[in-house]
Amino acid sequence: MTHKAGFVNIIGNPNVGKSTLMNAFVGEKLSIITSKAQTTRHRILGIVNGDDFQVILSDTPGIIKPAYELQSSMMDFVKTAFEDADILIYMVEIGEKALKDEAFFNKLKNSKIPVLLLLNKIDASEQEKLEEQVQYWQEQLPTAEIHPISALMNFNVKEVFLRIIELLPLSPAYYPKDQLTDKPERFFVNETIREKILQFYKKEVPYAVEIDTEEFFEDEDIIRMRAVIMVERDSQKGIIIGHKGSALKRVGVEARKDLEKFFDKQVHLELYVKVNKNWRSNANQLKRFGYNKG
Repeated sequence: MTHKAGFVNIIGNPNVGKSTLMNAFVGEKLSIITSKAQTTRHRILGIVNGDDFQVILSDTPGIIKPAYELQSSMMDFVKTAFEDADILIYMVEIGEKALKDEAFFNKLKNSKIPVLLLLNKIDASEQEKLEEQVQYWQEQLPTAEIHPISALMNFNVKEVFLRIIELLPLSPAYYPKDQLTDKPERFFVNETIREKILQFYKKEVPYAVEIDTEEFFEDEDIIRMRAVIMVERDSQKGIIIGHKGSALKRVGVEARKDLEKFFDKQVHLELYVKVNKNWRSNANQLKRFGYNKG
């Protein structure tokens, strides 16, 4: 039996639906999905296995012009997505005109590997507009294959996935067949808590937050976790905790519900808040949180 395997890297501007698409492919909630831009900070691998294939999907941060060290590090993850891909998925939404970074766009134009351009959120568009968009992108990226989809409604997602399998190179599997991701369990605890903070808090607070799961003990019928929410300033600490701890409690309750679904087990979650001044601009701190390579 011939076996195919390869790396399929998803790139695009913030908030176009990359994480939703990846989760639809993998069938598990691996990437944070919220309505706020810049929710994905790392490259997250999701692995889809079949008898004769292994698709290794990589969801990357949305492409932005970096304003501080953390964002520069996020863009490094995007650069590596070009380097190790067998297939590139460039995701756009209806009405979008180009990547926020011209150098990345030129790389796409000159790509030697297959590029699938997915025109997302077509459920919110009229047919005429869709046809205009297809034509526009055909002119912009003549070598790309264009597929209109709705990641949220699961429209055309299966067809795109079958096309990916067709394009994969012949190769043995890179990862064990029962593996879903390359990330450790604590990573998903951190991301689940961060997702709740993105949902429940406004302004700059969610972007100044990092989560560190300090303890993760799994018994037969319960997992006990202790996580610290890092913020940059004392005022943010007060906002995260809320009146008499009510805001922090809400984050804990909602995160625990999701984690119990994810791990299929009872979860006991303790949350604490600490001030870690200007961690987003501190190379050592960023390295500690897994952003800076090296």
